[in-house]
Amino acid sequence: MTKDKDLEKFQKALQEQILEQARKEYSEEVIERWMNPRNMGKIDNPDGYGKVVGVCGDTIEIFIRMEQDTIAECTFVTDGCGATLSCATMATELAQGRSFQEALATVSTDVILKKLGGLPESNVHCAQLASQSLRHALADVLHHRQAPWKQTYRKT
Repeated sequence: MTKDKDLEKFQKALQEQILEQARKEYSEEVIERWMNPRNMGKIDNPDGYGKVVGVCGDTIEIFIRMEQDTIAECTFVTDGCGATLSCATMATELAQGRSFQEALATVSTDVILKKLGGLPESNVHCAQLASQSLRHALADVLHHRQAPWKQTYRKT
């Protein structure tokens, strides 16, 4: 029983040490979304889907469900690092509830970075990846509006 408690104590101390180090480089907004991501998961038969592989090899897939001209649901999956996870979360948070045009106009790399309180230069590409993935999903929405019969047969 003491081995379990010792292991638990060590794990907690290590986790605190990692968070303390992360706070030296990342804002609380980034850490919050890293530790508690929102909007993760896939949407079956989305109205829009975008997948982009970043320069670092991380991938973000974004799924959009529209209601009229409003983004009713926007979710993502990623195989990326904590910064990528935070940026994808922020992109989906910013897009959800906005009109198609608002999302296209406002969910940019700069806005994601600003809302997250910035990122180290080595992680700025994560915000670019999130923005590009969202734009690909929005482009897919437009594509399927022009060819609605394809929506039924799409596989993601």
